[in-house]
Amino acid sequence: MIRINLLKPGKKEVSEAPGVPEPELKGKKRQFPYMLIFLLVIILIGALFLLQKRELNSEKALLQDAKAEKQSLQYVLTKLEDLERQKQVLSRKINLITRLKSRQGVGVIIMDELSKNLPDWVWLTELDFKDYNLLIKGKSLSNNLIADFISNLEENQYFKNVDLISSTLRETKNNKYLEFSMNASFVLPYTPIQTEESVKENSQ
Repeated sequence: MIRINLLKPGKKEVSEAPGVPEPELKGKKRQFPYMLIFLLVIILIGALFLLQKRELNSEKALLQDAKAEKQSLQYVLTKLEDLERQKQVLSRKINLITRLKSRQGVGVIIMDELSKNLPDWVWLTELDFKDYNLLIKGKSLSNNLIADFISNLEENQYFKNVDLISSTLRETKNNKYLEFSMNASFVLPYTPIQTEESVKENSQ
């Protein structure tokens, strides 16, 4: 007996490997750009930090140099101030010496002229000279002698504006005398400068 199989020959079933779910792949693809951006941000922040640190170190170095320069300049300024003070002291000393030298001759003239015009029985006890003004103090046996002394000074070319300030009678055990004080101005006599024409005229 013949049997005929009317069924179509069946195809062998091919087993396929389980595939990755599609939603999970899409999620990973979406996360990748964000991770890349985050990594770039971290790199940028690190670069900025290094750059800022380098600038900060540079500023610190400049600050140290500025402090060192300031200290050196301060030393120079201190030296200059010391030199300026020494210069002022020396200048005052030089001016004082110059004034003293200029007055040495004047003092000699004043004492010489006063002694020449001092009457007998008149003594000088104190003499103050400032800005060509004289304060003269002394003793005398009479007012007439004081008047003679004033008259002699008024006639002298070196003294002007002679003025008696006071005349007081003093008594000791055995003597009586007058204490007097007076003002006077000291004037250097004017010596005209001779020109060449005047010299020629005088020589003729």
